[in-house]
Amino acid sequence: MLIPLRPGELQRLIPAVATGSQFRAALGSPREILQRVMVAAIGGVITLLISQSQMASRWGPFWLVTGVVFLLYVLWGPIVQAGQRNATLRRYPSAALFEGEVAEVTTRERIENRHEQADSRGKLELVENRRTWMLLELEDEDGYLGRLAFPMDKKHQVIRQGTVVRCLVLSDRKDFSRVSALSDAWIPGLRLWVGDYPFLLRPAFEELCQLRLARR
Repeated sequence: MLIPLRPGELQRLIPAVATGSQFRAALGSPREILQRVMVAAIGGVITLLISQSQMASRWGPFWLVTGVVFLLYVLWGPIVQAGQRNATLRRYPSAALFEGEVAEVTTRERIENRHEQADSRGKLELVENRRTWMLLELEDEDGYLGRLAFPMDKKHQVIRQGTVVRCLVLSDRKDFSRVSALSDAWIPGLRLWVGDYPFLLRPAFEELCQLRLARR
């Protein structure tokens, strides 16, 4: 079942500015956090040193501000990244509330990253970090809708075929003849949220589901 959203509802459900949960999701892995810290530290120290030498010139304040911006990269980097990701769904002209069920549950191993590491003999070898992802095929009375994929955790093992799922469906067509994207999803029977990124303001989405689906 698809229930088109009213004007402004999509923007209320997916904010333009990153929320706390979106910020944490955009932080990434410890490796990515370390990279941001290094960029912030190196860039900040270099530009602040330049600003000290340029204090007497008109470029001094510019370099000082640039140094502060670099030092705060650890904070504003994930905020910008999350905002850009939110914008990928906010830009669609058509959005609808979907209620259906899980048609099929599968898992798949995905390579998270690769890096070279020296073994006990000192030789470099390629090491792959893998993670199990769960894939949910979604459908309703009108047929197949799409696939939702996310990193699997122990709490996801209770998801079975036939489980009721609710999410947002995004499309560039008013009749939703082509589904362009899906948001993260709410499984009311298990009181469980699933998805690889928390697009939705979850309390607001749950409230919307109660209001709109109760009128069926």
